[in-house]
Formats: sequence, C-alpha cells, structure tokens
Amino acid sequence: MMTMTGGRIIYMGTPEFAVGPLRALLDSGADVVAVVTAPDREAGRGRQLMPSAVKQFALERGLPVLQPEKLRDPDFLASLRALEPTLAVVVAFRMLPEVVWSLPPMGTINLHASLLPQYRGAAPINWAVINGETRTGVTTFFIRQEIDTGDVIYQETVDIGPETTAGELHDRLCEVGSALMVRTVSDVLAGRNPKQPQASFHEADLRSAPKIFREDCRIDWNRPAHAICDHIRGLSPYPAAFTSLVAEGSEVLPLMMKIFRGKKVDGTGIPGTLSTDGRTYLRVACADAMVQLEEVQQAGKRRMSVADLLRGTNLRAFTKADSSFL
Repeated sequence: MMTMTGGRIIYMGTPEFAVGPLRALLDSGADVVAVVTAPDREAGRGRQLMPSAVKQFALERGLPVLQPEKLRDPDFLASLRALEPTLAVVVAFRMLPEVVWSLPPMGTINLHASLLPQYRGAAPINWAVINGETRTGVTTFFIRQEIDTGDVIYQETVDIGPETTAGELHDRLCEVGSALMVRTVSDVLAGRNPKQPQASFHEADLRSAPKIFREDCRIDWNRPAHAICDHIRGLSPYPAAFTSLVAEGSEVLPLMMKIFRGKKVDGTGIPGTLSTDGRTYLRVACADAMVQLEEVQQAGKRRMSVADLLRGTNLRAFTKADSSFL
C-alpha cells in the first residue's frame, strides 16, 4: 500500500462500511487528527447506548472522537477549527452543511459506493442490485452543496454477479473503496489529483438511490421472477425483503417471513400461489415462472434454509404469499 506524508485529516463516518477506508488511511501513514461520527444510540433488547462502528475502531487506534448532535453547533465548529485540518474525508456520514465541508483549505472529499453520477443517494449498493445491474463501483469526489454532485476524482469499477447479494457487494466495494481512498488522499495532498465535473459524464437515464423504507421491502409476486430475485438479493441481508404466508379460508394467522435468497425455477400459477413438498422446497408463483425460496427467517426466529424450516414447521395449511398483510 502506498504511504503518504503531510496534511492534517479529519475523518467523518459512522457504519462498518466507513471503517475500512479509515483503517487503510491510518495504515498508509495518513495524519488523521480526529474522527467525527454519530452520537451513541440505543440498540438491542436492553436499549443500551452503543457506539458506532467507526467510534469503536477510532478508540482502538487512540484517535480523538467528536460526536455532535448538530453539525452547526458552535462548540463543534470551534473544535474543528482548533484542529486546523488540511483536508476532510467523508465516508457514509450524514449531509454536511457548507460551514463544515468548506472549512479545510484543501476541501472535503467523499467516497460513494456507485459510479457517479449514477445512483446518487443513501442506498446505492441496494438499488444497484435491486435494479439488476451487472456492474457498479466506487467514486471519490469533492463535496459541494448539492448531494453527490461534486467533481469526480477517481472511480473504480466492480462487477456484480447474477447471485451477488447487497451484503456481499458491500464488502467488495468497501475493500476497493478503501484502496481508492488512500490513492485519492495521497494525490490530493500532493496536488496531483484530477477533477472532472459530473456534467461531463453521460447523464442520460440516471438512476437514483434513495433511502430504503419498509414499503420498498415488500415483495410483489405479480412481477417477473428475475425481478423478484434481484429484489430479494438487493435487500439481503439487511433490511431484507419480506412477505407473509396466508392460509386462505382458515383461522390460521398469516406467517410473516423475511427472504434472503431465492432463485427462478420453471412453473406456473396464479401469482402468490405456494407450492411445497413439505420437506425440501417452497416455491411461489409469479408473473412468468416460480421463485424457489432458499433462505428465510420467520418472525422471532433465526435465519435458516428452507429445508430446515420445513423440518420444523408444517406449512401445508398455507396456500398463498401476500405482502399486503404486513
């Protein structure tokens, strides 16, 4: 890995995706003078305060950590100025006000998990898989006021396999993005980085990547099988696509189920109709074929293969999958 010298860097990030680039920068010799991350949040059944993944790593490496509730807070801004940063680096953090991103004299750079200008927004990894893309990548760019629109520094392309899940793609993009961020910071500090306005890219048919909400996770069994399978893997492992199994004409309550893996198989039927042998497979009819569910999770239970599910649960009473019950 390349090394670098010079430049006081403030690093801003929160989730696990932001840990890799921070680790790579530190290992390259970058002078990270402080880390900015989200305040500790309640999590788990005990609702205990939990630090972000970036905070945990930063403390392990002995870095000062700032956790402002509001990014325009005068005390926080004073703390930033006192650090005298040369450059700020942002990975998976919240939207910055201009008073923050314009503070370092060399600017603020961001790592985004898509090939900008495609998939601007909060969930580029999920939407690339949901939409059946065969390639995506990572982009480093200079932040400006409009989100994800600043001048591009570097990009790196990553292929998406036909069975790749969002979780698997996340890990690959984190690896590639970490190396790209080291290259970017080194070149920016040395004054040899390119800057390409996004307007110079071909911007026809741009796809966005808005935040994923619960409604986005419902499976519509009236869609084609390939689109449903892309939807499932694009939300796997989190937040996960879901449906409910319904026993029509009986008093058995609908059974809520998250689905993590599925594949297209031959077959026909009214969309949503269930088919199972009670031992090895569970299939759902859709617009043009059937989707065979392979990895699922009942509400309140662990994630498991469908074969394991069928060994412990009698699903013969259920006749239909219907997301409208959730």
